[in-house]
Amino acid sequence: METIVPSLLDTDLYKFTMMQAVLHQHPGAQVEYLFRCRTPGVDLARRLEAISAQIDALCALRMRPEELDYLRGLRFLKPDFVDFLGLFHFDRKYVRLRRSGTENGGIELRLRGPWLHTILFEVPLLAIVSEVHMRGEYGEPDRTEGLRRLRAKTALLRDAVGFQDCAITDFGTRRRYSRAWHGELLPHLRAELGERFAGTSNVHFARKHGLVPQGTMAHEWLQAFQALGPRLRDSQAAAFDAWAREYRGDLGVALTDVIGLEAFLRDFDLYFCKLFDGMRHDSGDPVEWGERIIAHLRAHRIDPRTKTLVFSDGLDVERVMALHAHFRGRCRMSFGVGTHLTNDLGRPPLQIVLKMVRCNGQPVAKLSDTPGKTMVDDAGYLAYLRQVFEVPAPAPGPAGAGGVIA
Repeated sequence: METIVPSLLDTDLYKFTMMQAVLHQHPGAQVEYLFRCRTPGVDLARRLEAISAQIDALCALRMRPEELDYLRGLRFLKPDFVDFLGLFHFDRKYVRLRRSGTENGGIELRLRGPWLHTILFEVPLLAIVSEVHMRGEYGEPDRTEGLRRLRAKTALLRDAVGFQDCAITDFGTRRRYSRAWHGELLPHLRAELGERFAGTSNVHFARKHGLVPQGTMAHEWLQAFQALGPRLRDSQAAAFDAWAREYRGDLGVALTDVIGLEAFLRDFDLYFCKLFDGMRHDSGDPVEWGERIIAHLRAHRIDPRTKTLVFSDGLDVERVMALHAHFRGRCRMSFGVGTHLTNDLGRPPLQIVLKMVRCNGQPVAKLSDTPGKTMVDDAGYLAYLRQVFEVPAPAPGPAGAGGVIA
C-alpha cells in the first residue's frame, strides 16, 4: 500500500492553530492520548503491521520549503511557529501500538509525551487506521459509486430554492476512505457547488486545490486546561481567555461541548459573547443547541444575527439543509461535513477517535452532550468533574454507554 499521509500538512488546520498556542503558552506540558473505536465487532488487530508501517512512514516526513511558505501566508500563524515547524518531525517513541489485551480484535493505540510534539499525531493516525481498514476490507474505493452519491448530494443542495447562502465545508480527513478519494472529490465539490463550497479543514488539500483552510480549536485545548489551571471550575474560562490572547480576534469560534452545553453557557458570559465570533456544535441535539445559543445571546443583549453557529456533528446534506431552513434569518451559519463526504461509497465507515485523557499526569475528560461520546480513562475523575460543574450523570444504559475507558 502506498503512503497514506504524504505531507505534514495533511491534517486539520486546528491542529496547527492549537499547536502554535501550545508553543507560546505551554511548551512543557506532558499529555496522553487514547484511541477508541466506537464501531463494534471490528478486527483492527489483524491490520497491526500495516498500521505500524504507515506510522513509520509518517515519522519520516519533514516540512518542505514550499509548504512552510504557504503557512507563512496564513495571517494568524506567527513566524516563530512556522520556523519551529521547519524543525519538527513526528517521533515514534511517543507512540505505543499493540494488540489489545482486553478487546477481541482490538488494538491499543496510545500517545504519551510532550503536548508540543504529540499534538499533530491525532488526525494522520486516524486517517491511517481508517484507510488501512477500509482498503483492507473492501479494496480500492468504488469511484463510480462514490461520484454517483457525491453528485446526488451536490445536486440536492445546488438545485434547492432558498439555499443560495447555505455553504458546506469538508471536515472529513480523519475518517476518509482513502487519501486519493479525498483529493479527488474536493474539485468536484468546488465545480458543482461554487460558492456553496466554503473550503476544507485539510491544509494539504487547501494548498493543493487553492481552497480556504478552515478551523479554530478542538476539544483537547479546553480539556488540557482542566489540568493546567488555575482551578478546575475556571478551566473553560481560562482556555477561552488564553485563546483570545493568542489570536487577538482571529479564529473566534468557541467549542461548546467539552463539559456540556449547560456548563458552557454558565462560563460564556457577556465578555466572551462579545469577544468570540461564533460557537461550534459537536454533540447533542443541534436544534435544541442552536435555540439555546440564540436565547443566551439575546439574554446578553447581543443580536444573534451578528454571530455564526457552526454545526459539525455527523452531518449529511439533508441535515444541513434542515438546520439551515430552521435557523434561516436568525443567525449566521456554517456547516462542517465529514464522513458523509469523504467515506460514503457504500461501505460502513469506522467511528474512531483519538482523544486526550491526561495532561501533566492528571486525568482530563471530554464530557459530551452525547453520552456515548464522553471520553475519559478515570471514572473517579469523571464523577468529580460532574460534581464541580454540576453536570448530572446520565440515566443508566448499556455497558460502556458513558464512554468511560478503564
